Amino acid sequence: MSDYVIETDGLYKVYGRKAALSNLSLHLPRGGVHALVGSNGAGKSTLFRILLGISSPTVGWSRVLGTDSQTLSPKTRGKIGWVNEEHTLPVWMTVEQLVDMQRAQYKSWDEGAFREVIRHFNVLSEQKVGQLSRGERAGLNLAMAMAQSPELLILDEPTLGLDVVAKQVFLESLLFAADHDECTIVYCSHQMDEIERVAESLVILERGRLASFSSLESFCERVSCWLLELDGGLPLDRIPGLLQTREVDDLTQVVVLDQDERFQEVLESFGARSVQRAPIGFDRAVNAYLNRNHHGTRLEIH
Repeated sequence: MSDYVIETDGLYKVYGRKAALSNLSLHLPRGGVHALVGSNGAGKSTLFRILLGISSPTVGWSRVLGTDSQTLSPKTRGKIGWVNEEHTLPVWMTVEQLVDMQRAQYKSWDEGAFREVIRHFNVLSEQKVGQLSRGERAGLNLAMAMAQSPELLILDEPTLGLDVVAKQVFLESLLFAADHDECTIVYCSHQMDEIERVAESLVILERGRLASFSSLESFCERVSCWLLELDGGLPLDRIPGLLQTREVDDLTQVVVLDQDERFQEVLESFGARSVQRAPIGFDRAVNAYLNRNHHGTRLEIH
């Protein structure tokens, strides 16, 4: 058995002149919750389609649970749970009919896991799926995916469009799922508060490439925020590791990557006064990185 649930090497997916994935090499170890983030067009959906065998790579290879993703057997597919943002289910079926059908398809069906998740949602067995709210469909989807006893659970924007209460209930149910050590979860979302709550490691894709892979804590340690007073402008193209600058009241905020306390001296050399290091949260750190300013200098990503 492979130590990795997902492996890719030199993975490319090209549409015409555009590369949705570009030399992507990624190895996700078994266990825990891995968050996958990136700006729109970063290649997340393309990667999932290739991993699930829906699409084929242009160059390179990928493996899921130790098996080439292009030749997944029904048995291996049964070990992969999938919940996407649409929560597409047959609306004409009752909940009971749908669950009975799923139960018959999976020999490893875990009724206890299904009931533990579904109890968080107000779903009645006699209801038609089309009568369920978006949050209830999300919960039903998650409950059925967990009942498969999956080795890998892929969640692609599962809370998109849910109200605050439904999102909270979904995340609580997911935390229960994360307690199952035999299940590895890949969680894709634009909501950093969700990721901070459930994930242990952070994978950042950028223009189809792997930009960063680390624990959440390690990533946050790499990003720092500095407050300073400034009479003139900063030579942005000379600031090492620059991610973002903005004006707040009479102060300038500078967010940078991979800079230690000596960065204060760099700012002072540019005429900055009253330089102070300020705390920065996970949400701001990731968004500063994803939306960083480009001033003609390429940032080095480890």
